[in-house]
Amino acid sequence: MTAPHVYVGPVARPLVAHAVAAAGGVVVADAAEADAIVWTGADPADLRRMLRPDIRWVQLSGAGIERWVAAGVIDDDRVFTSAGPAYADSVAEHALALLLAAARGIHRSARSAAWERQVVRTVRGATVTIVGCGRIGASLVRMLHPLGATVEAVNRSGRPIAGAARTWPVAALHTALACADFVVVTAPATDGTRHLLDGAALRAMRPGAALVNVGRGSVIDTDALVEVLADGRLGAVALDVTDPEPLPAGHPLWSHPDVVITPHVANPPEWVEASLGRLVADNLRRYTAGTPLVGVVNPADGY
Repeated sequence: MTAPHVYVGPVARPLVAHAVAAAGGVVVADAAEADAIVWTGADPADLRRMLRPDIRWVQLSGAGIERWVAAGVIDDDRVFTSAGPAYADSVAEHALALLLAAARGIHRSARSAAWERQVVRTVRGATVTIVGCGRIGASLVRMLHPLGATVEAVNRSGRPIAGAARTWPVAALHTALACADFVVVTAPATDGTRHLLDGAALRAMRPGAALVNVGRGSVIDTDALVEVLADGRLGAVALDVTDPEPLPAGHPLWSHPDVVITPHVANPPEWVEASLGRLVADNLRRYTAGTPLVGVVNPADGY
């Protein structure tokens, strides 16, 4: 196979372009000369205009692909890959930080202006249930094991997840939630996951259980979450993603004493481009060799 011609754009990503060249590709300045695209833009319409029939592979630069699915860009005419595999470890690390902050009451101590002892917990011996356990969840499983937590997982099929003591199908979500001391959401945004954690699911959680979301804000019904928090049923809630996003100033979640919010910052900027470059290089070598790519998007599933 001749060296693939790859367009990296429309936003310049020098480390990614370097990775393409290092992996044997030819970086081209015009998408009309390319047979593969590493898309770094935000507008689905711009990408759609570049999708000539001879473009055989498109690497998206984000982990979430809901906007591309909603815009009808994702099709079966070529291979699309997401950048999810590049960012899984970083997002899992952030989930772990939020989980530990929730367990140790750090959010309450940070807001306190006096020496006030907070109720703290440990994850050692606790059950942590990961909802939507894919790549991020698998990475988090590995991080939790040295801390002595029992990890359970929830996915669509109930197919066992390596390292999880038990894997539940999503049909048994409420039962799984009732068994957890900590619930971590890592699910993507799809039609099937929208408000997966609705009021009934949130009330199915064990009283005092903590909730962390690093997946997508739409997986949790925000209005229902506010209501359940008002009932005092949940322990700490730690969110890196919200619905709506950004969360408007004055929203009740900002001022709730049991809620900590980080503004969708699970991936440090300096990590993103280098990680994407490594993924692109790996996928380009696979593309050249005719072997399966990493992070392939299934148009039917929406992720």
